Amino acid sequence: MALTVENTTIGFIGIGVMGKSMANHLMQGGYPVHIYTRTKAKAVDLIDGGAVWEESVASLAAKCNVIFTIVGFPPDVEEVYLGETGILAHMQAGGYVVDMTTSRPDLAVKIANEAAAKDITSLDAPVSGGDIGAREALLSIMVGGEKAAFDEVIPLFELMGKNIVYQGKAGSGQHTKMCNQIAIAANMMGVCEALAYAKKSGLDPETVLKSIESGAAGSWSLTNLAPRIIKEDYAPGFYVKHFVKDMSIAIESADAMGAELPGLKQAKKLYDQLIEEGGGDDGTQALFKLYV
Repeated sequence: MALTVENTTIGFIGIGVMGKSMANHLMQGGYPVHIYTRTKAKAVDLIDGGAVWEESVASLAAKCNVIFTIVGFPPDVEEVYLGETGILAHMQAGGYVVDMTTSRPDLAVKIANEAAAKDITSLDAPVSGGDIGAREALLSIMVGGEKAAFDEVIPLFELMGKNIVYQGKAGSGQHTKMCNQIAIAANMMGVCEALAYAKKSGLDPETVLKSIESGAAGSWSLTNLAPRIIKEDYAPGFYVKHFVKDMSIAIESADAMGAELPGLKQAKKLYDQLIEEGGGDDGTQALFKLYV
């Protein structure tokens, strides 16, 4: 049965930097949305806009037939989905669950298997694009799971993103996100080093950016995060602490497959240092602090 506004009640768990905008897009699409997050104050705007607040994961799961989650770390994902108070214990059969957290591929497979045993369909669908992509509904969404389920849920994905790609079986979305984070990690070092070099050489970084962002050096990070660096704006579009989590997952997965990723490991060392210096709640562009 196709998912429509009339037969779909959406649950959204995790109203953070990105989740708040994503939930709002679903509401603007006309869907009834029930929300839960650990800190209710973060959800006040959505509640005022018509979202239904739930006091627990279990309460939300019992009322919704499509549930999106975007929480912090793999242990948070496990807590939300598994166990006596989790989604799978309280959601009715026939529903869909979509974890958009960047999490472990093996955990995505475990959730998919446990969901299937309860006649619930699971997709792992991590996203890229940060706060800007979430706010403007321009996220890249990488999806793993059953193709038929992807085809059912894609109208909802289209309310939150533009580059929506089915990657394969359960866990494939998470593996794809690891590829994304690996590319970003090395690129962020390059962005920071380029701006540090520009400053040391006496150039105006804004003028330099005009020349290099549209050439071969161009990247999303250079276009969107370099201007923040120049303004010394280190507010999080994506938290350093979450990026380090992602890099750790990628390194663990790569080691298990026998893949060597020296660039990623070097980037993680730098971000670990940034956290030690108190930058865990900064945006990923705060890596530049180590260069000045």
